[in-house]
Amino acid sequence: MTQRSKLSTETLSIPVASVVALFFFWGGLTSLNDILVPKLKGLFSLSYTEAMFTQFAFFTAYFIVSIPAGKLIANVGYVKGIVIGLGVMALGCLLFVPASGSGIYATFLTALFVLATGITILQVAANPLMANLGSSATSHSRLTFAQAFNSLGTTIFPPIGATLILGSTAPGDETNVISRTYVGIATALLLVAAFFWLRRGQVLASSGAALPMSSSFELLKQPRLGGGVLSIFLYVGAEVAIGSMMVSYLSRPDVMGLPEQAAGKMVAFYWGGAMVGRFIGAAAMRVFAPSKILSVVACGAATLAVLSALTTGGLAGWLLLAVGLTNSIMFPTIFGLGVEGLGQRSPQGSGLLCMAIVGGAIVPLFVGMVADATSLKTALVIPAICYLLIAGYGRLASRPV
Repeated sequence: MTQRSKLSTETLSIPVASVVALFFFWGGLTSLNDILVPKLKGLFSLSYTEAMFTQFAFFTAYFIVSIPAGKLIANVGYVKGIVIGLGVMALGCLLFVPASGSGIYATFLTALFVLATGITILQVAANPLMANLGSSATSHSRLTFAQAFNSLGTTIFPPIGATLILGSTAPGDETNVISRTYVGIATALLLVAAFFWLRRGQVLASSGAALPMSSSFELLKQPRLGGGVLSIFLYVGAEVAIGSMMVSYLSRPDVMGLPEQAAGKMVAFYWGGAMVGRFIGAAAMRVFAPSKILSVVACGAATLAVLSALTTGGLAGWLLLAVGLTNSIMFPTIFGLGVEGLGQRSPQGSGLLCMAIVGGAIVPLFVGMVADATSLKTALVIPAICYLLIAGYGRLASRPV
């Protein structure tokens, strides 16, 4: 009998709830980038391409750190990995204090990179842990349910961030308000880390065998995992690109013409749609094949992006916000399909999938370049193409492992 099968539902309830809370926190912190992009764009008079370096610095950490993080988790276990990740996240938040004092754009990018390093370690540990906290038959549904709380964080944090960061401030206080916000977040993260350390005996300690990095890359030869890595790259890239441009898009006179702060609060509908969709998806995946649902929603996302580009006014704005609803089940479904059947090699597969989150650094840059050369509406063709390719992966993943 395995360690997991020995655990009762009651015993699992505390670990599951604790890990779900982690999904909430890192989702909220990631979504705050959508508020930072227009803020830093205005502070430093940046072009769209330059402003997207905010996301580039953040998501590049996934590419650099994910594979080492997989090795770290395999060596130290899930709980220690989670505590380390939370500690690094808190450090990244605290680095916003010297960044605000310097008034140099590059120092903000450094702080974001360190913050994302901690989130990467956390994701590499938390995703496979959630998949293993219960029956393998319901792992897709469980991951989607956890991601719903990730979306709850992305729904709650943007309007709060818009009020704190994009709200009117006294002259010379625009960078200080950013630092104060992130110091508060660092305090909360350290408290969560302390909670996990004190509860470490109630969470699965095992994490899989420690394997060399070269062994991890060999896993890419498996079509299900290799396609999953590419799909995560495309999905995160499309999701982040749309989220990053949302404030500027809704502020356009030919869309909704909203002030920045009001547009920032509207971002909550984008992430809120993902939250609602994930709760629905968690139930739907107990009835329908996850791969088929993935194909349908990916095609829906591409259609909404194109229709938004072709329309104007409030309709264009709401069509783009509705992409959040179709985004809902993509990440957890792709992740679950990618690690399916890996067994003890799940930490290595998780590391590869998290590495692919670097799409959030690359795709938004291309979107920014197209937006600078043409318009934000024309730039929507890039995420639309990403979604269509993800739909293709859904068809591929419908075959047995």
